[in-house]
Amino acid sequence: MQAKCPDVSRNLDLPRPLLGFNLLARWPSLPFSASIPWVLRDRLDGGKRPHGGKHRVGVLDAARAKKKENVWSIDNELASMKEIEENKKLARKRSKGKRVKATGRKDSTVLVSAAMLMEIETVLQTQEPVIKPSWDTFASSLSGIWKGVGAVFSPFTAEIEPIGVGNQNENLFDCYTLSHIEKRPSEGSFSQIHRKTKWVALNPFGEAKKRAQAGHSEMAENSSSSDKVVCDVGFGGIDLPSYESFDLRHSEVLDEDLMSMDPGLVIFEDGSYSRGPVNIPIGEYDESKYFLLPTFKFEQCLVKGCHKRLRIVHTIEFGEGGASIQITRVAVYEEEWHSPVNLSDGDDKLFNLKPISQRGRTQPSELVGSWKVCEVSATPIFSDPELAEEGNPDFVYLCMETLKKRSFPGSTSHFAEDEVLDLNDVTVLWLPGGVTGYVDVNKEGILCIGFGWYSNEGINLVMERDYGVDGNLKEVRWKSEVKRRWTSSPSPSP
Repeated sequence: MQAKCPDVSRNLDLPRPLLGFNLLARWPSLPFSASIPWVLRDRLDGGKRPHGGKHRVGVLDAARAKKKENVWSIDNELASMKEIEENKKLARKRSKGKRVKATGRKDSTVLVSAAMLMEIETVLQTQEPVIKPSWDTFASSLSGIWKGVGAVFSPFTAEIEPIGVGNQNENLFDCYTLSHIEKRPSEGSFSQIHRKTKWVALNPFGEAKKRAQAGHSEMAENSSSSDKVVCDVGFGGIDLPSYESFDLRHSEVLDEDLMSMDPGLVIFEDGSYSRGPVNIPIGEYDESKYFLLPTFKFEQCLVKGCHKRLRIVHTIEFGEGGASIQITRVAVYEEEWHSPVNLSDGDDKLFNLKPISQRGRTQPSELVGSWKVCEVSATPIFSDPELAEEGNPDFVYLCMETLKKRSFPGSTSHFAEDEVLDLNDVTVLWLPGGVTGYVDVNKEGILCIGFGWYSNEGINLVMERDYGVDGNLKEVRWKSEVKRRWTSSPSPSP
């Protein structure tokens, strides 16, 4: 089944109408302080007067009654209309507590939540320097034929969104990918990594669990209270085409690019990496250039067991001189190494990755608790003026080991159970396949773009990218977290 599929990775060279496939609306911007761009502004006071405002009502009414209107000029009317329009603009600009109705979900699955709290319990190993990863080793670990799956999610509701359109104009929610990655020599001192990814879209039915719940809703209503209706988080009775049923070698090209020692690329020894700009433009906002919105793509990758990897791509717009952020796209790809790049793409090895829409979502309760964390951080050094001007800083790698406790802030109620959702609570996206993605600003004004990859073995891999209040890259962190399993002591024998 061939499909007419737009560019899910959001190639910035394409016309803007393709950004959302006419389906993904730009969600409201996250407003920030003008003095410190990353610091969230306070809520509006809701029109409350100081000191209650009750004993001044008569005084204000008397003042209004004494006001004399100039009937010979329309200046007062024009000034009043201008003031009302400015107040409306200010309210739109500062409004942060916008709420949206939920999509009618009746299950207890958390789709979005506030940021989880992480505190250090014990420092097992203080920070110490580690060797900078070798570029040749990194390039070799990426080379090969990678087969994978992908999907796109709303940055606001975390719902899966259409990734393409089929021959009958039906929405398609999943895709299979085939990536050809090889190391190529270059004129410089470092080789280049060439990546060419082809894809095909499928699945007009949407997310599996959502279908299963809709299909079993009548059964649940008719069943007795003692019966338990179990919804399968599998294919939901829908037989989707297998990976082998498509010839991806002759399908459409999703993206093609070269990766080298770019200034914003931070690599790690296992093949993980974080890719993005070194500096985000921050400065005074020129209203005459309102149409200029610097847009960046932040691509981050985690590797598990040397043969599986997960990539997440955040596409973010920075408007008003960096005072507002709009997340326009969150794309997730899981890939499996298939063969070396110099061998033909045979079918000896079966591809057994499920489409992303057919997987269950990790819940906050699975990440709450104590974790043993091994962290490797890369900090850019801007002390060299020449490197700073070129935007190519050197990095210092440090590692440390701690015991940390992750907790859920405030109430643990599920957002999907509420009738409305508040944008203030939309920080973490709980995506299928154990993936969590987040874009957050802490109290110090540090912008953090990160994601986690949790597995049932109790291991959570994390990649985070921080930017300071000046817009410069502050730190990139790779973490391997192992959950502490508390076992009860054996009961004494009689």
